[in-house]
Amino acid sequence: MIGEDSDFQFEIIGEKINGFVPRTGKAIQEKDGEYIKEIAQKQSEAGSDFLDCCPATDEGALETMKWLVDLIQEVSDVPITLDSPGPDILLAAMDFCDRPGMLNSTSMAGGKNDLLLPAVAGTDWKIVVMLDDDNGIPPTAEGRIEIFKRNLELAGKMNVKPGQLYFDPLVETLGTNGDSLLTFAKVCRAIKAEEPECHITSGLSNISFGLPSRKHINMPFLTLAMEAGMDSAIVDPLNRDFMGVIYGTFALLGYDDYCMEYLGAYREDIFGPAKK
Repeated sequence: MIGEDSDFQFEIIGEKINGFVPRTGKAIQEKDGEYIKEIAQKQSEAGSDFLDCCPATDEGALETMKWLVDLIQEVSDVPITLDSPGPDILLAAMDFCDRPGMLNSTSMAGGKNDLLLPAVAGTDWKIVVMLDDDNGIPPTAEGRIEIFKRNLELAGKMNVKPGQLYFDPLVETLGTNGDSLLTFAKVCRAIKAEEPECHITSGLSNISFGLPSRKHINMPFLTLAMEAGMDSAIVDPLNRDFMGVIYGTFALLGYDDYCMEYLGAYREDIFGPAKK
């Protein structure tokens, strides 16, 4: 966790054990367990607070999830983010984990909240909450803020603590919506103003879909989203550029006294020119 002793902490959800990542998808298909263990260990050593675990398959999804979880836990003590669109998969896979992690994800769509929120109530599990409902993703910040408030109220009734909730404001593609970042940031600020203990998370790549040189959109999005209150992200912790942006933004926002965390991460070879 970046900023453990500051007023603002930032958590990294390592993204690489995901079947939608081509190299990982190939390893899952070929049952290449050594590769899965290698990237689990590398992401852990790079400072991940959670390791995403997404089979990205319909056939045998639960069996594949168990296989991945077992491999990760052979080499890492980092909590696992169980990642599946199927609530039944998430519920069953909780039993595979040696320690509480995170469920990704629930929402007000399709009755997911009624299944998944009770499963984390009274536990140390975290849960990602998408800001959509049965009508889809609201086009405005105000619509998403209203869904956030409904989710927060429901979670409270189910005895899920605000600190267990990781809200995803659902960033849209910039190429089709020029206000994508502005809407995202407005939702982030409203969440933190309403309930500071709630977390905000997001993937970084959706905003740049269809655009060239995508990192030049993704990196400033990360910085601006952090300034708006996003305190975790699904990111590749082995990407030195992104890690440098996270530590640099953290320092620029005034949360890193004398840049000590920035300097420490640089010395530990987390970002900057790779040490030979």
